[in-house]
Amino acid sequence: MHAEPDRVPEPPPLPAAVLEVWPMIAVGAIAWLAAAVLAFTVPAFESWRPVAVAGLGTGLLGTGIFLWQRDAARRGARGAQTGLQSRRGQISKT
Repeated sequence: MHAEPDRVPEPPPLPAAVLEVWPMIAVGAIAWLAAAVLAFTVPAFESWRPVAVAGLGTGLLGTGIFLWQRDAARRGARGAQTGLQSRRGQISKT
């Protein structure tokens, strides 16, 4: 079985569940929030404080970058990522 030399095989499209980012963002935010609450309320978990705060900050930064890239894709910016969900739930092909 040989592929045609001038034809590059395309990977299959990702499942719709993988393209939904908000459930994953919510799960990550809730997990880091729970870790932060434990770190600041339970004395035994006091050493978790820097990591929990860093996790919350990283999550906020990552969510901000995602929103920025999604809006750039909706505008049609040349350097924007493709395949990001728009606010209306449609995938941007730009």
